[in-house]
Amino acid sequence: MAIGKAPPSFNVLHDTRPDDTTLPSFMVSTTRGFLPRQEPIVSLPLAFTALESILSRMPIKNADGLPGLLAHGQLGATVLKELPDLSDRIDEYQDDLPLMNALYRDYSFLASAYLLEPCHLRFMAGESYGLGRQTLPRNIAMPIAKVAALAGFKPFMEYAGSYALFNYRLADPTAGLDYSNLRLIRAFEHGLDPSSSEAGFVLVHVDMVQKSGGLVEGAVDALDAIAANQREGFNEGMEKCSILCFKMNEIDVMRGMWKKSKPGDYTSFRTFIFGITSQSMFPSGVIYEGVSDEPLSFRGESGANDSMIPLCDNLLQLAMPSTPLTEILNDFRSYRPGNHREFLEWVQGRAHDLRLRDYAMKDTSSAALYLHALNQVREFRWRHWCFTREYILKKTAHPTATGGSPIVTWLPNQLQAVMDQMISVSEQHNYLPGCADIMDLVCHQRETLKKEVKKQNEEHGNATLSFTESLISQRVKDNTNTLAFCHPREPHHKTQITAGEAVVLGVTL
Repeated sequence: MAIGKAPPSFNVLHDTRPDDTTLPSFMVSTTRGFLPRQEPIVSLPLAFTALESILSRMPIKNADGLPGLLAHGQLGATVLKELPDLSDRIDEYQDDLPLMNALYRDYSFLASAYLLEPCHLRFMAGESYGLGRQTLPRNIAMPIAKVAALAGFKPFMEYAGSYALFNYRLADPTAGLDYSNLRLIRAFEHGLDPSSSEAGFVLVHVDMVQKSGGLVEGAVDALDAIAANQREGFNEGMEKCSILCFKMNEIDVMRGMWKKSKPGDYTSFRTFIFGITSQSMFPSGVIYEGVSDEPLSFRGESGANDSMIPLCDNLLQLAMPSTPLTEILNDFRSYRPGNHREFLEWVQGRAHDLRLRDYAMKDTSSAALYLHALNQVREFRWRHWCFTREYILKKTAHPTATGGSPIVTWLPNQLQAVMDQMISVSEQHNYLPGCADIMDLVCHQRETLKKEVKKQNEEHGNATLSFTESLISQRVKDNTNTLAFCHPREPHHKTQITAGEAVVLGVTL
C-alpha cells in the first residue's frame, strides 16, 4: 500500500476542551490519549425515554439482579411494541456531537442485541448460533444510521465509539480513572455488576487506553527529534513508548484480564459483539429498513480496532506480509474514530518520510531501544494470542472472530511479522545491549507459535474455511423446503436455512 507524504505536524490536543460540544468526542491528546475528550454521556434527553427504558431492561441480568429482556428472548417483541422511530428527535440535538456519540452507542447496543438475540438463545441451549434476525427494523435502523453519520461511525457497534471506550462512567466523579472507580453504562450480560466478567472485559480496555497519552507523546517526540536530528531526543521518545507499553503489558493491565474477566464466562456475552461481515449468522447481510433496499454488512466489535498497537506498528514501520489476513487488518482501520485514523495515517507517513527504522539502525543505543519497543508489541500480541486460545478456541468451534477474521490464523499473521522484524534488526547489529535474552525468547516463541497454529488448525477443521466451504455434504431436505447444515465440529447442531438463503450460499436444495 502506497504511503503518502505527511505534513510536519498533527494537531494533537493538550487541552481536550471537554465542554466544547461542537467537536467530536474522539480527538487524540497527550492527556487522555485515545480516550474520548470528556467522560462519556451517561443519560439521554427525555425525548429518548423509550430507548433508555428498553436498554435499562435489556441485559440478561439487570442492575437489580432480576432477569432482563435478553434472559428469555423478550427483547425483539419489546422493541417492536414499545420503541417509536425517534429519527426526527435527533435533529433537535444534532450539533451536540458528544450526545450524538452517546446515542450512537445506545442504538448500536440495541441493534446488536436485536439481531443476535436468537443466536444467543441457541448457543446457551447448547446449539450452534444458527441465523440471526436478517432485518433491522426501521425504529432502530433509521436512528442508528443518522447518529452514526453525525458521530463519524458506521451504523453498527464499534470498539471505541460504543462498546468499550464510550461505555464507562465514574462511580465517583472526583476519583478519576482508577480501575476501581470505573463502571459500565450499557451491558449485555451481567456487566452492570462491576465484578462481572463482561464489566472486566470492557473496563480492562478502558484502563489500558487511559494510559495512551504517554504513548502518543512519545511517538510525536521521536518523530520530531528525527526531523531535528536530535539523537538524544529520539532515544527519549522511543524509551517513553517502551515504558508505557511495558506498564500496559506487565504491570497494570494485561495481566489483570485473567482475574477481572474469567475465560469460562466470555462466550456468554461474546455472541452480542459479533458483526455481520464473514459471519454465518448473516450469510447475505442485513436489511436496514428505511435505509437501504440492499443488505448491509459491517465488521463486529473487536479489540483489534484499538489504536495503541497500530500506533506502534506505524511508528516502528512494522512490515506486514502481503496476505488476505493483512487485508483484514487494513479493513479494520475504517472502524476507528476519524481523528484516530487520521493520526495513525500521519504517524505512518511521517515515519516513512523520516525513515525512522533506518535512523534507529545507525546508532547502537537507538537500535536497542527500537528493538525493545518492538518487543513490547510482540509481548502484547503474544498475550492476545494466549487470550484467544484460552477464552475462545477452547470454548467454541465457531471459525471466525467477532470482527470477522479467521480465529486461528489472523493474530499469528501479525505476531509472526513482529518476530521476523525483531530478528532482522538483531541480525543488523552484532551486539545490542540488553537484547540477548529477548532474542532467545523470540526464537523460542516463533517455533512454539508455529506448532500451536498447526495444532489449532487441525483441531478446528481449518478455521480459515469460508462459511460456504464449511457446509458439510450431508444435506437433509424436509417438508418445509429448508436445508439443514452444521459446522464440521458441531455435527449434531443443525441450523435451518430457507431456499432463498441457500441461493445466496451457493448450495442446492
